[in-house]
Amino acid sequence: TDKTEFNHIKDVIDKISLSRFGIDINLNNNGKKIASFRSGANADAEARRIAEVCGKPFVESAIKIGFAAAGLSLEGWVAKPTFSRSQADLQYFFVNGRIVRDKLIVHAIRQAYSDVMYSGRHPAFVLYLQLPPEMVDVNAHPTKHEVRFRESRLVHDFIFRAIHKSIAEQRPAQDENASGSMGSESLISGRSEFAGTEFSGSGNVGNQKSTTLTPLIQESKPNTHQYATFSQSSMALPVKEQIASYDRLTQSSAEVINSIDGDEAEQEEHPLGFALGQLHGIYILAQNKGGLILVDMHAAHERITYEKMKAEHESKSIVAQPLLVPITITVSRNEANIVEESKEFFQEIGLEVDRMGAETIVVRQVPAYLYKADAVTLVKDIISDLAAEGMSNRGREAVNHVLATMACHGSVRAHRQLTIPEMNSLLRQMEQTERIEQCNHGRPTWTSLSMDDLDKLFLRGR
Repeated sequence: TDKTEFNHIKDVIDKISLSRFGIDINLNNNGKKIASFRSGANADAEARRIAEVCGKPFVESAIKIGFAAAGLSLEGWVAKPTFSRSQADLQYFFVNGRIVRDKLIVHAIRQAYSDVMYSGRHPAFVLYLQLPPEMVDVNAHPTKHEVRFRESRLVHDFIFRAIHKSIAEQRPAQDENASGSMGSESLISGRSEFAGTEFSGSGNVGNQKSTTLTPLIQESKPNTHQYATFSQSSMALPVKEQIASYDRLTQSSAEVINSIDGDEAEQEEHPLGFALGQLHGIYILAQNKGGLILVDMHAAHERITYEKMKAEHESKSIVAQPLLVPITITVSRNEANIVEESKEFFQEIGLEVDRMGAETIVVRQVPAYLYKADAVTLVKDIISDLAAEGMSNRGREAVNHVLATMACHGSVRAHRQLTIPEMNSLLRQMEQTERIEQCNHGRPTWTSLSMDDLDKLFLRGR
């Protein structure tokens, strides 16, 4: 039909408009102007064009990235994981200026998002890969929608690491521009894993200049707020002290502590501000310089616990805590077989689980993080994960899936009453944690309402 053919044409024009920001493009249909893309080589012009093609919500949630290494350059915009799609309809990837839909590229990007996005959801992105022409065969497909890379592993790892790093480096900030959204002028830069080569924005897209990423969390001066000491450094403490530290966050307390507002300098240093109280034992309400912060305490603590467990697993330093009384669990014969075959893996993640009979297992120790967790449910959930992943699959994704399950069990639960210092401790850890914008399941961990937003709700100034 005419409408179907026009939609195909519009799709082609959209792709061309994203490949050439410096060209004016007009689209007319039956004498009526349908689209008008104005040329521009600055951030605002690029944002306007991308908003016309991908929509304003994409622009508002996008992170601008720029990396270069080993003769490769990747620039463009990736949406935060909280902005996901039910279909892969907002995915534009250009190789040396040409739009492609390549399986290797799609896999690398999906893998970069795998730790922070709901299953079945699709990321959104507009990305530009530049590489020497001799490194890519553009005639691999009759329609030229697919390409073949000479160094496919190098390209895959480069794309994965660039996007993975960009998502991981996002931290809470006082405003959207500081958080790496499309309004920001700077490109993210860092250290490459390719033989020590430096990552830096090459500036090919819109002639943007690369700048060094300024850490959003600075070393703060001592202040009058007494925070619970459940911090990164506490992981070097003996087991008993770690447990005591963890208790400060996970145990309820009848103590009532009045909120102390931080002064302006402290609020500048801490983008998530300081806690005011809890709402129904689920959300933390905090105040920063810009307005109100709302935190889902379980989702946030789940991400914090997960990231620490991943780091400890990679460094083989998960601290285990023997149980005073071993726990015997009745399972199916198949589940007992899984435990027996996975004994070394259980030890890797801080669990000691032995088979005692045809349908009986016993739990002797758990990670120090999880000594208060329901060990029976925890072990059964891990066995289910291992059964689903397959006994031979011990890749990073499979291990991370198990660690995510453990982190969920070890995180502060909803309806747990926290003191003000415990809430502030959680806020400080959030500011230091990678991928804190989402929990392990892809849900948002926090949001904010500016004073302008609140004024609009109450019609102030009208």
